[in-house]
Amino acid sequence: MAKWYGLVGYITTKEVETAPGVWEAVPTEREYYGDLVRNHKRFDPTQQLNDDLKLQNEISILADPYAMHHFHEIRYVYIEDVPWKVTAVDVQYPRLTLSIGGVYNGATAAVAG
Repeated sequence: MAKWYGLVGYITTKEVETAPGVWEAVPTEREYYGDLVRNHKRFDPTQQLNDDLKLQNEISILADPYAMHHFHEIRYVYIEDVPWKVTAVDVQYPRLTLSIGGVYNGATAAVAG
């Protein structure tokens, strides 16, 4: 099992109203230590010129109280400076196992901040 250290991104809908009835989704990132439980990649054939790269990695992080209470808001994780989608979160107190999918293209704290 390889060791892992990096950022986990949360997307929360905070009480910031940008327009009447429109609430802002705010990305936040927190640092965690963990283990790379599974390290696997695959290419999905597409109609485009290049196939899509998908990771089927699993990262088990040692969760703090924030992660345990907000695990449903986890959207992405950084692996080698690239944000990847978190497709599933398995709660096994005191750890969270994050299943990784394709590249995350949504808002990140680095872009928003």
